[in-house]
Amino acid sequence: MTAPFILVNYKTYLESTGQRGHRIATAARDVAAESGVTIGVAPAYMDIHPISRHFEIPVYAQHVDWVLPGASTGHVTAEALHQAGAIGSLVNHSERRLTLADIEASIRALREKKMVAVVCTNNEPVSAAAAALNPDYIAIEPPELIGSGVSVSKANPDIISRSVEVVRRVYPAAKILAGAGIQSGECVKIARDLGCDGVLLASSVIKAKNPALVLRDLVSPF
Repeated sequence: MTAPFILVNYKTYLESTGQRGHRIATAARDVAAESGVTIGVAPAYMDIHPISRHFEIPVYAQHVDWVLPGASTGHVTAEALHQAGAIGSLVNHSERRLTLADIEASIRALREKKMVAVVCTNNEPVSAAAAALNPDYIAIEPPELIGSGVSVSKANPDIISRSVEVVRRVYPAAKILAGAGIQSGECVKIARDLGCDGVLLASSVIKAKNPALVLRDLVSPF
């Protein structure tokens, strides 16, 4: 089985803010080097630049606004994220929902900077609509399982398999991540067996006393 892509969302947890976020990045760098598995991180905006400068790992933003550089106060543009060192961004996370029009515009803004769009979805119809926009990744995350400690790959594997089928039918080139409650190598293996290319997760790594230990377990089947 080929190795998965693992993307760790820092969210706004205290455990991943500022210098504490560097501890997560260190664990991601070390475990990636040991295992050969690609591990990316999505820190808060303020931490994108320092982490991208100090760690040779893929760094993503948690959200991007579709606006162009100019007179748009309070927005975060793809250009700003690119300059800060991010290679891509989450789009439409369950905690930062967007309209379909805004999702399309955000993907377009990222594409113009040759950045990676990871569009989050919560069911098959949304996954199909997202796939029609040709993003790089689609991350399937039933919102009721996010942060629950119950893995979507165990609690609701059907939504993964059905969403994978829909996405492959609409846009075969898209890569697919499973999210919500991912916490072990077994969860990752199930997600891969169901057709996913990797996983998107947060609390199981961010809140761990030893993030490297959790990451080593996540990559252990590969």
